[in-house]
Amino acid sequence: MTKRENKSESKRHFKLCHQNLCISQINFQKESYLGFVELHVISQRDDLKKIKLNAKQLKIYRVCILYTAENLIKDCHFTYSDPTLDISQSESKRNLDNYSVSHLAVVQSVDPDRGNGELIVEMPEDIPEIVSAVKERKVIRLHIEFACERPKGGVQFVVPQSDGSLSERGAHMFTYRYENLNRLWFPCVDSYSEVCTWRMDFTVDLNMIAVSCGDLIESVYTPDNKKKTYHYCLSTPTCAPNIALAVGPFEIMVDPFMHEVTHFCLPHLLPLLRETCAFLHEAFEFYEELLSSRYPYSCYKQVFVDESYEESQSYATMTVLSTNLLHSRHIIDQTYHSRRVLSHAVAQQFFGCFITMQSWSDAWLPRGISAFLALQYYKKAFGNNEYRFDLYQQLQDVIHYEQKYRGVVLDPSHQSSSETNAFYFPIKHLHTISPLYDSAHHKKSYLVIRMLENYLGRELLLQVFNKLLSLAINAAPQKFSASVWFNFMISTNSFIWAISTVTGKNIDTFLKQWVYDGGHAKFHSSFVFNRKRNTVELEIKQMDIQSTGIKRYVGPLIVTVQELDGTFKHPVQIEDNITKHDLTCHSKSRRNKKKKIPLCTGEEVDMDLTSMDQDSPVLWIRIDPEMQLLREVVLEQPDHQWQYQLRFERDVMAQMDVIHFIDRFSTPQTRNALTDTINNEQCFYRVRCAATLCLRRVANHMANTWTGPPAMLSIFRKIFGSHSCPHIIKLNNFSKFQHYFLQKEMPFSMAGLRNIHGICPQEVLKFLLDLFKYNDNSKNKFSDNYYRAALIDALSETVTPVVTAVINPTGQTIAGEALSMDTKCILEEITRYLNLDKLLPCYRHTVTVSCLKAIRHLQKMGHLPSNPMFFREYAISGVFIDVRKAALKALIDITKAEVRKDDLDFLLDLVENESIPSIRLYILKQFVKNPPFVKNQQNILNSEDLVDRLWLLMNSQLSYDSKIRCAVVDFYYTLYGRGRPSCLPKPEFSVVLNLKEKKVSTALITTDELEPQDSSIDRDMEVEDTKDLSKDTEDMDILPVEERFDQIVKETEMNEHNKNEKSPQRSSEPQLSPQMAEPEEHALERVPTVGTVDDVDVAPTPHIESLPSVSSDITPQPTISSIPPTTSEVEPTVNPSKEKSKKDKDRDESGGHSSKPHKDKKKKKKKHKHKEHKDKHKHKHKDKDRDRDRHHSRDRTASSGGSTNASPVKHI
Repeated sequence: MTKRENKSESKRHFKLCHQNLCISQINFQKESYLGFVELHVISQRDDLKKIKLNAKQLKIYRVCILYTAENLIKDCHFTYSDPTLDISQSESKRNLDNYSVSHLAVVQSVDPDRGNGELIVEMPEDIPEIVSAVKERKVIRLHIEFACERPKGGVQFVVPQSDGSLSERGAHMFTYRYENLNRLWFPCVDSYSEVCTWRMDFTVDLNMIAVSCGDLIESVYTPDNKKKTYHYCLSTPTCAPNIALAVGPFEIMVDPFMHEVTHFCLPHLLPLLRETCAFLHEAFEFYEELLSSRYPYSCYKQVFVDESYEESQSYATMTVLSTNLLHSRHIIDQTYHSRRVLSHAVAQQFFGCFITMQSWSDAWLPRGISAFLALQYYKKAFGNNEYRFDLYQQLQDVIHYEQKYRGVVLDPSHQSSSETNAFYFPIKHLHTISPLYDSAHHKKSYLVIRMLENYLGRELLLQVFNKLLSLAINAAPQKFSASVWFNFMISTNSFIWAISTVTGKNIDTFLKQWVYDGGHAKFHSSFVFNRKRNTVELEIKQMDIQSTGIKRYVGPLIVTVQELDGTFKHPVQIEDNITKHDLTCHSKSRRNKKKKIPLCTGEEVDMDLTSMDQDSPVLWIRIDPEMQLLREVVLEQPDHQWQYQLRFERDVMAQMDVIHFIDRFSTPQTRNALTDTINNEQCFYRVRCAATLCLRRVANHMANTWTGPPAMLSIFRKIFGSHSCPHIIKLNNFSKFQHYFLQKEMPFSMAGLRNIHGICPQEVLKFLLDLFKYNDNSKNKFSDNYYRAALIDALSETVTPVVTAVINPTGQTIAGEALSMDTKCILEEITRYLNLDKLLPCYRHTVTVSCLKAIRHLQKMGHLPSNPMFFREYAISGVFIDVRKAALKALIDITKAEVRKDDLDFLLDLVENESIPSIRLYILKQFVKNPPFVKNQQNILNSEDLVDRLWLLMNSQLSYDSKIRCAVVDFYYTLYGRGRPSCLPKPEFSVVLNLKEKKVSTALITTDELEPQDSSIDRDMEVEDTKDLSKDTEDMDILPVEERFDQIVKETEMNEHNKNEKSPQRSSEPQLSPQMAEPEEHALERVPTVGTVDDVDVAPTPHIESLPSVSSDITPQPTISSIPPTTSEVEPTVNPSKEKSKKDKDRDESGGHSSKPHKDKKKKKKKHKHKEHKDKHKHKHKDKDRDRDRHHSRDRTASSGGSTNASPVKHI
């Protein structure tokens, strides 16, 4: 495919060149509005009969076509249906494999990139002007009138419950979307590949302001002077998903450095807005200089709203942001995060809004490029160490996800169906992927773009970006042309074309390895020094290539060796799972010679070489130091080399690698190395904070041999203690940010120290209480709210369950007088800070959030009685969102720990009815992290009601928010896996017809057969085991029980009659063959009405041992094979699953194959066939015959072991 080819042209039979959007009568009380759109379409074929558009949750009043210069109107017939309202029509198949297939099919049935949509408009054929316009490729004006009332997604109305008018209360509304879901608030072609120009009119109240995409042309009063209409024009071709609207009583601030930039916020937040956005002009200037291209639009608007769907959502010329990003100049922690979010939003204006992806397969490009640009500014603003630390964290997040689930595929268009089915959700569409997968996709997209920077070179990659922007900027002022406007979209193929044009390089191999395929490499490395040859013998293994998310890597790899004479790079080639390399050393070993050691940065340092091997010049080794690959490295080297690397390596990622490995060596030398790192003022503050946590782990391992004061206590007093009295800390002074973050982290790390008895040392607890006592922020220009929250976290970290076990061994509720003095002091401090934060709230209620976490920790440790109602009060609507999230997290933990169904119902009620989408999504994500039970666990919460509720949620109730719907799928998978939940009853029988051999059989689909294997390896083994069986059943059709059953029986009887005439043997007693047992619907009619429930022969529920055991007097009901019937007056009911012979059982256990010939088994069963059916239809058996039949049936069941599992297919 070349650069100019458009994958959507052949499927959509028209092109969109312009769209008008008008919205009026916005009602905040009813949460409704009226509107109309006018789409200017150009047919791409002579016989255009239907136009398919996208629209959800809207009321379509009228669809018509305006034609001729006089605007004559012709009404059109249209159909409006949304198949996503109910995904899976089969209620009996409650497994995710069937759901995923249905989910993908339903979503694709309305996918605009496939030429589909919810709204289908029929073109009138009786108007000559319209017919000629279609044939002559002229503009057709399609007019649609619609309304939206109480939207469930796409539009958020925020109306605070307080006194005053709407504007005084700060009532506002805004639109949001998860990818291309703008169809939720106006009809459109909801595709990234369909761009057009826009004209938008919004009529609002006088005290409201309407903010939308494009340039504000004018704002005029309505004729009655009661409302105002805002007219926006967007002349740059833009796709519908990048259009947004916000209406509210906003305060306006024009950026003092860039007059094209305007900021909007809710009332009384203007001072915070000034501080938060003061840096923004620097980001614009940086991007323009980096890309050698001007900002592509004529204006930019930032709107800060409450209850936002995400922290930031970018649209053309506009970004909708969360109010929680605003901060004053006194806040330190939030500044880092807010600047990163705001600068990323500006980067998305270049790649993401101005240049969009062509399809979901190309999403990795705008995502990765915008993140790459944003982190380049992050690097400039906060330094290279901060940049590399963030890079390291993103790599670890991607590795963690891929090893837990499966490799993330950036471009799934090249994946086969078997490869894409490896996930429990379809990865080939935006609206079917997991939110966790989507987050990992964002991070991996950036990491791959950064790998391209190393592969191509920084300057060449920036030239490629400039090439793409230049083509789009040149196309912006031109009139409609599909070949010209195609430059506003980026695809993998167009990116390949741009790289080839600019650099002349071919990246097909790179894309095949990292874009078209998922996973990452994992290297296990070890080395020895060969003194005779003066070489390092390095061995690199790839042992885990069969593990989840890990793949085999073949290609170049960089190894750096830090020697006594400097740092040396060694490129090696990885060609096999195990490769050995000889790396020549450039240094000679030194004995008792002191000399400065040159590092990779060019500086020279003095080292104490007494602990190293005197025969080896190697100080340490690093694999892929610049992170040119997506990889995990497990390196084995002596502890002294890790210590040298921690002390003297200047790369942040290298130091973090050491911190993750060095706690395996709990020695005094490791303790000294970590202490030196914490004390080192030249070391990056995040590394120093991580070193405090590592030192805590080392100290706990050395609890028996530790000497001196508790770890880090002397360091803290040395840095932050008063000179005259070290145990009293100085007045807070956070002007030095490195010390501020270290001052927050060290108390928390010390709180995790444990002595040989497993409890926190008394000296540490007293030290923490003194920090509360002497905390003084009166002369500090920065807020200490985050510091106080960290102290509360540290105080709760000291609590252990040891004291509780001694005081309260019976598990009874502890009274206040029974608490230890230490616990009382801790509880008093937490209660005091919690009450104080209610009277004098701090920024974002960080203290309250930490207090709630601490109270829950005290409950878990047994010091406080569990009280879910306490957390419910903080989880209700109207409480600040961060506090609500903390309370909800505690409730989820209580639900799991105490198996509380009431709390689970309360949380699921919030998922169903909560008005803030981000809260609903947060609950589901926390459930995935901390599920109430695991798969097949004996738990009272593992019930059929929960399955029904979750299934209803993801099947029909969340059709207007695909992200939350997919989050429910994640939760469902966490609880039940991909197969049918074990708590559900067995599915029914099916009748199988073999057309080749003209035979009928019944098959029981068991839970085990419906549940696929979790790993691809197990599925492959299953395919191999059933290969022969599939050959026997390839001509079979599965029919419903009711259809043609009588006809099938008659045909079978005739065939058996003809065969049995040749055989003189007949059975003296008629018997019902297990294979010809009546279907369940017919068998139920023969259930006796006399006797007990045990008389009915029903197969037991599968996995009976996994059912919850509520009390000791509830036991599983015994099977009928072990209970004699209480009456002989009724006709016996035969269960096919229990009438199975020993051969059938052997065949089930061997994967569907009998250990004896199948043919012999058939002959024995055919002997009784004709007589069985003949007597069955002629007369009833006598009592004696029935008793004997029942006796034989029990004997056969007992001889087969009472097995209830049926083979996948049974032949007669």
